[in-house]
This record gives sequence, C-alpha cells and structure tokens, in this order.
Amino acid sequence: MAKKSIKDLELKGKKVLIRVDFNVPMKDGVITDDNRIVQALPTINYALEQGAKVILFSHLGRVKEEKDLAKNNIAPVAEKLATMVNAPVKFVNATRGKELEDAINNMNVGEIVMFQNTRYEDLEGKKESKNDPELGAYWASLGDVFVNDAFGTAHRAHASNQGIASHFPNDSAAGFLLEKEIKFIGGAVDEPVRPFVAILGGAKVSDKISVIENLLDKADKVMICGAMAYTFFKAQGLEVGKSKCEPDFVDYAKGLLEKANGKIVLPVDVVSVEVSDEDCAADFFGTIAKADTKVVKVNEIAPAAQGLDCGPATIENFKNELAGAKTVVWNGPAGVFEVEKFAVGTKSICETLANLEGATTIIGGGDSAAAAISMGYESKFSHISTGGGASLEYLEGKTLPGVACLSEK
Repeated sequence: MAKKSIKDLELKGKKVLIRVDFNVPMKDGVITDDNRIVQALPTINYALEQGAKVILFSHLGRVKEEKDLAKNNIAPVAEKLATMVNAPVKFVNATRGKELEDAINNMNVGEIVMFQNTRYEDLEGKKESKNDPELGAYWASLGDVFVNDAFGTAHRAHASNQGIASHFPNDSAAGFLLEKEIKFIGGAVDEPVRPFVAILGGAKVSDKISVIENLLDKADKVMICGAMAYTFFKAQGLEVGKSKCEPDFVDYAKGLLEKANGKIVLPVDVVSVEVSDEDCAADFFGTIAKADTKVVKVNEIAPAAQGLDCGPATIENFKNELAGAKTVVWNGPAGVFEVEKFAVGTKSICETLANLEGATTIIGGGDSAAAAISMGYESKFSHISTGGGASLEYLEGKTLPGVACLSEK
C-alpha cells in the first residue's frame, strides 16, 4: 500500500517533527556542500506555508567518543539553514531536556526549532542508532505529527525515524524528498519502462552482490564497469595484472555470468598504467596522475599493469547499449574519476545519459552522484539520489525501515 505524504497530514497550528538529512560534509566547522539542506527545503517550506511549528533534527557524522562531539556539532547547519528559509530558526544545543521542551512550547506558527545532532545520543549506549524505545517515545512526545524526509538513513531503523513513527500510527508521513526517492528508485526497479538498463561501477563486487542479483532479474541489460569489472575478467580466465580484484568472489562472478544469459555487458578495453606498489602506497592519486597510460584489450592486460578506466571501444559499446533505453539506473563510477585522465569513462556515461531522449535517468547516490555533480551534469538527470547506502538497499529490493514505518494512506 502507498504511504502517506506530508500533503495527507493536517499541519495547521501543529508541532511538526521533521527528520531531515543534514549530514553534510564539513571542514573546520564550515559546510563544503549544502546540497542536502537544499533538498530538504521544499518539505520545510511547505510545512511553514501550512501554518505549522517546525521542529527539525538530523544526525551528522558518527559519535563514538567524547572527542567526536565538537566536530559533529550541527549548529553551523542551523546557521546555514537560517539564511535559506524565510522564517526564524532557533537552535537548541541539546537532544532532550527542559531547554528543548521550553523552546518548542514557546514556538509560534511559522517558526523553526532545530535541535542538536541526534547521534549525540550514541555516546552512551548508542540510543539513537540502536533505536532505544524510550528515546523514540521522548522525541515523539515533542510533536503532534511526524514527517520523515531523510532518505539517506531510511535503510536504518533508528530512534529518530522508526522509533518516533511507532508513536504516530496514523500521523506519520513521507516528506517530498523521501517521496521522490521512492517514486524514482522504487518505480525504476519495480515498474520500469523498458528497455531498462542498469550500470554498476565502483570498486567491489562484494558491495553489490544483492544489487546485481536483483537487477539481473529485472533489467534488460546490466553494464558492469569500474574496478569490480576485473573480478569478472578473472572469472573469464583473463589476466588482470595488479588491477583491483576480489579473488574470493571470482567463482561468484563466474556463476553470475552463467546465470545472466548475455544480460551482463563488460568492458572490452581498459586504460592501464604500470606503477610500483611502493609509489602507490605512498601517494596513489599522485602516482597514477603522473604515470604513462596505455589502452589495452581486456585479454591483453600485462602482469605489471593496473586498469584504471574504461577504454574508447568500451565507451562506444556502452553508448550503443544505452541507445533507445527508457529507464537507466546508474550506481558507481567507471574508473578512478578523481584523477582527470581516468575520468573519461565516467564522464562519457554522464554525457550519454544526459543526452538520452525520452528516458528516465537515475543516479543511485554515492560516488557516481558526486561525479555527475562535479562534472556539471546535475540538472541533466531525472533524479540523483541523496542516499548512497539507502539507494543501494532499495536497488537490492530490500524493505527500508524508514519508509516501512510510515502510515499507510
């Protein structure tokens, strides 16, 4: 059944608890990328427009010991938010207690109270991350309705999502961002317009076992690139040299290739370098950036070589496979995109998808999202997910606790 949307809740005059994902990158207390705040604004602004009192909370980083508190203080996020909304934002440096309760009880309609990092509660007994029932009940007591708009943590059952929602059986709903993620990623996997092509890159086959299996059942083609391709080459009996490879998963990759019945599309050539292990250990990116490159067929990789990107023939091949696709899901870069000369494969996927007419194109978060944004293709995709781990689990076909806990329509 469909989950309630924020539009299904009566918000006027209500204290609206909104779990947002403000887990933004910070350096020395300064936010380096505010995309997650921007993505939450439609839900926050809608609640304000409906005459609500808005109570915001999020995690930031991981809190395991006392020294983690200062670097994961979420106050700078509240300050940034105050410059992005047309409403007063009061920050409360606490996750519970009289100061927080008073701030909420004294709120006027159209105001925002944001409280401290929910993971401060992890310092003693991991109360947030282990979904402590008393903490979930306490946070629920602070509001009248609950909205989850944090897709980035929807694959976790925490006190700040499932714990709170359990106290609002009829009054918990998805915010606009969470709704969008469900619509695009869930829709692509469960009801794709065909042809449906999945592109899976990144470093490890082991990270994407369930994704590959689920998508092999649902997609028309599964294109595999990035370092994980070398485990598949090894499964075909090819030499992979010093390329990243997972020996423990070679037999598994072999089984997938047999099961796939031609659905899996692998690179046919790669861009390789020959560098010493010592230099790579000292400065991997610096070493490969200076190294001479050589394009070789996948059956000609030298024992001393390391493959770092797709070659030109693979890029053409992938373009042909994507031609005419109506649904494309992409997760994981095609090479070491952080170094310009090994970003060609990733960039070509971006360009091809950006120019694919009449197709729904979705990036499942993580490094491929970072690559597309850094290369200026953000606006060219139908949807770029804000949750790496959550989108992966969704692509695996798993039920996400942060979605399952919300009220049915």
